[in-house]
Amino acid sequence: MFDQHIICDDGFRNVESDGAIIGFALLARLPYYRGLGLSMIEDLALTVDGEKVPRDAIRFSVRGRTWTLDEMETEYGDRWNFGEKAELTVLRPDGLAPGKHVVHLAERMRISYLPFVPTTSTTKELELK
Repeated sequence: MFDQHIICDDGFRNVESDGAIIGFALLARLPYYRGLGLSMIEDLALTVDGEKVPRDAIRFSVRGRTWTLDEMETEYGDRWNFGEKAELTVLRPDGLAPGKHVVHLAERMRISYLPFVPTTSTTKELELK
C-alpha cells in the first residue's frame, strides 16, 4: 500500500567530503504503518541503473545519527518511524553523473506478529542535478 512512497522525490544528490565527491544519497521512508526499531530492519537493498549496490557501501541516517546496515542489526534504542525520511548514503567514488537514474529499493523488515519476513520494494526514476 505504501510501496510507491518508499523512495522520496527530494534529496537525491551527490555527497561531498573535503571537496571530493564520495558517493550519493537519497531519501527513503519505511512502508510499515507503526515504525520499527532499527534492529528489525533486516536489509535495505539498492540497485541503481541496474547495478546492485554492495551492502557494506550503504549508510543509514535518521535524526542526525548514522549506521552501517550491520550496525543497525544490534541497534535496540532507536527507531525508524512511519513517514520519517531516512537518508541512505552510498559510498561510491565520484558519485553519480548528473541526469536521470533508475533507483530500486527493497526494504526487508522483521515484524513480530508475522510468520514471514516481508520485503517491500519499489522503483523510481530520480534526476540528479
